[in-house]
Amino acid sequence: MKKIVLVAIAVLTFGWANAQEGKFKVGVHAGLPMGDAKDAFSVNLGADVAYMFKINDKFSAGATTGYTTYLGKDYTYSFMGYSVTEKGETAGFIPVAGTAQYSLIDSLFVGADLGYAIKAGGDIDGGFLYQPKFGYQNEKIEVYAAYKGISNNGTISSLNLGVNYKF
Repeated sequence: MKKIVLVAIAVLTFGWANAQEGKFKVGVHAGLPMGDAKDAFSVNLGADVAYMFKINDKFSAGATTGYTTYLGKDYTYSFMGYSVTEKGETAGFIPVAGTAQYSLIDSLFVGADLGYAIKAGGDIDGGFLYQPKFGYQNEKIEVYAAYKGISNNGTISSLNLGVNYKF
């Protein structure tokens, strides 16, 4: 796992050193948990950082990381005539992934992130991360919809909306 983090840091550092060849992006996302995750979690929130190398006029690829958390739902039940509320467990992850983006036209794109989500809090282990995206872009911003899945003996997934600012 340390090797994955070191490779991601190396790629981001190399990208920063060669900034004239690509774009650095910083953003935030919010989403609704899907599938079995919707029973345990109320919302997915996070921040993203990426560096994209321009391969050609339509295609870019790079590395991405950040932090994403699934906030646990509170549960209320009755026990011996008393109302009891238990706070739900929160699950946090640090994604380390490759990212790619293809421009369908100047303002619309499809893309995907593939990598590993490192456990950063809670009882749920990290796992394989995948996130297909579709969105709108211009020179300075991107607005996208994405399906995020983290798989390891089950899947935590969410349907997200995000925005990125490009440098």
